[in-house]
Amino acid sequence: MKFVNYRVEDHIAHVVMNREPVNALSLELVEEILEAYRLAKTDTDVRCVMLESALPSVFCAGMDLEMMRGGDSMRIRDYLDKLYLDMHLAQYRMGKPTIAVVNGAARAAGVTVAVSCDCILASEAASFGYPEIDVGVIPAMHYVHLPRQIGRHKAFELCFNGKPIDAATAERWNLINRVVPDSELAKEALALANDYANKSPQIMRIARDSFMRANDYEYRRNIENVVETICLIMEQPDALEGLDAFVEKRRPTWQADRNKRSKGNY
Repeated sequence: MKFVNYRVEDHIAHVVMNREPVNALSLELVEEILEAYRLAKTDTDVRCVMLESALPSVFCAGMDLEMMRGGDSMRIRDYLDKLYLDMHLAQYRMGKPTIAVVNGAARAAGVTVAVSCDCILASEAASFGYPEIDVGVIPAMHYVHLPRQIGRHKAFELCFNGKPIDAATAERWNLINRVVPDSELAKEALALANDYANKSPQIMRIARDSFMRANDYEYRRNIENVVETICLIMEQPDALEGLDAFVEKRRPTWQADRNKRSKGNY
């Protein structure tokens, strides 16, 4: 694989994202993560899966926004089906514990791939945020799970103000399992993975499948609904402008502000 380093050591599958400079989730990277998950699922030697980043200060910066430009709703829908639905299904059917090892910034869809895992360990340098609203789009997938996980009001704050939170806040808000010192992250994550790997694989699969069913909350139906919302938003002028502005490294000019200018209200 081009952007994912995959290896198995001592019953643990390491799925390591490596797409410089920030692990932006292109279609190819998403497909390679899914392929690595398929390999881990079908390998009877694997008893736990770790999702990691090879980059020193970034876990994953989210969707490749260059790819999202243009308002092509069918292309966007195909991408979101893989990122949201296929990623969820891969985790749902894994039959083995999965751990996200967040070593730095996780943003937008980068948080998506982390929270799809069973557990999240983060370094003190890690941070989590949903900046989509600042470029005229939305973190719609997180409308489904986040209110249940951290409460409606904190979820609203995260989704609609665009500002990141540090790892200590994420732990306090129950977004992640725990924070560990930067130098201890790999060691702590591996220790947790080994704890899971030492359990009965047969009982773990049956028990985890039951856990996933009990906590699904009609996820697929809800995600299909928010995918429709994202596709609608991506066709709006402000979404087109926001993505263009981000890629061109300038401030966006929202349609309401353009209308004011055209009416001479400035």
